[in-house]
Amino acid sequence: MSERRSVVVTGASTGIGAASVDALVRDGFHVWATVRRSADADRLRDDHGDAVSPLQLDLEDHDSVRAAGATVTAAGPLWGLVNNAGAAFPGPLEYLPIDVFRRQLDVNLVGQLLVTQVMLPALLAESAQRGEARIVMIGSISGRVTSPVLGAYSAAKHGLVGMTGSLRAELAPFGVKVLLIEPGAVATPIWSRGIAAGDRLVAPTEVLRRYDPLLAAARDMARRGSERGLPPAAVATVIRKALTDRDPSPRRVVGRDAKLLAALVRLLPYRPLYRLLRAPS
Repeated sequence: MSERRSVVVTGASTGIGAASVDALVRDGFHVWATVRRSADADRLRDDHGDAVSPLQLDLEDHDSVRAAGATVTAAGPLWGLVNNAGAAFPGPLEYLPIDVFRRQLDVNLVGQLLVTQVMLPALLAESAQRGEARIVMIGSISGRVTSPVLGAYSAAKHGLVGMTGSLRAELAPFGVKVLLIEPGAVATPIWSRGIAAGDRLVAPTEVLRRYDPLLAAARDMARRGSERGLPPAAVATVIRKALTDRDPSPRRVVGRDAKLLAALVRLLPYRPLYRLLRAPS
């Protein structure tokens, strides 16, 4: 690269976001890394020096998102945006509080659009200067396959698929490529934090008892994901390629488990697919 290009990575404190910051810095990018806590910002500065500029941002605090957008835009053109930040709060839809359901949509869908909106002036400036800029949306295999206990998360990720498609079509004439990456199980803290939050949900005893097997299976899934899921660095490699390849795939599934599920969705008729994914009776 003749001069250092800049990329925004949201949710950079842990997991895929932190691994993406590492990969992009090694590749010569300047990274605007968004975090919620000042301690994480300090750690990023210590680890990467002036190659990383931390931004404190909370997707549920829209003023903080707009302030981050103003800071980035004032600094000049932006080559890429990696919309990675997200959260998962599992729970059966029968008793999932509506405010918890709404929070899933706010963080994993509405927040992604707001970040995109506030960064677009800098992305469009880059496209006008270099002929191109890129947005990478971090979706999930849950945007293709729905499963018990993850209804709110899946709803948000399915929505992200539709929103990404619209953004891709709308921004293509202006040189901004919009790409979707859909990982399967990744060894990150998102699921252990989500399960802990789900365990605090309140419902009548008979309702909780009815869902005990499903909640136990969700806890087991979170444990297995944290132990045997894809390393975040593997997803970060795909993100780096999405930002640097000349003609990146507009939609890419990552991980053997995700590829298997994506194939089942394509190949199986609806009835056997629903029987496979439904809760045990």
